[in-house]
Amino acid sequence: MKISEVMHRGASSVGPDAAITKIAKIMSDMDVGSIPVAENGRVIGIVTDRDIALRAVANGKDVSRLTARDIMSSKVNCCRELEDLDTAARMMERNHIRRLPVLDDNDRLVGMVSLGDVCHAASQRLTADVVKAVSAHHA
Repeated sequence: MKISEVMHRGASSVGPDAAITKIAKIMSDMDVGSIPVAENGRVIGIVTDRDIALRAVANGKDVSRLTARDIMSSKVNCCRELEDLDTAARMMERNHIRRLPVLDDNDRLVGMVSLGDVCHAASQRLTADVVKAVSAHHA
């Protein structure tokens, strides 16, 4: 099964100068836990709800002054829409992550694939391996 068959198409992204408060609002409105950060059409980072909690709020920073660039993770694991779903699942397992931006052949953001998407589509054995690895890291 290909990633393109299970991913959420049309993922939103923000620019690196987007305010954290705006990003949190987008996450709330869309009921998502991460937003890719793009510049000139290329993914350069990702902001997760965990980034907001740990890199901004828990550190006592003035959230109203922070931007995506201030707290984003610049090491972004991405996958390709035509890759096998197993590839994305193994990447999630190896890197202990729950969401991956999906890129097309031109490195443009075309969607997101989540651990939930993998769970719905993958074999029971693969799903159990990924959930176990990710859960152990976040426990």
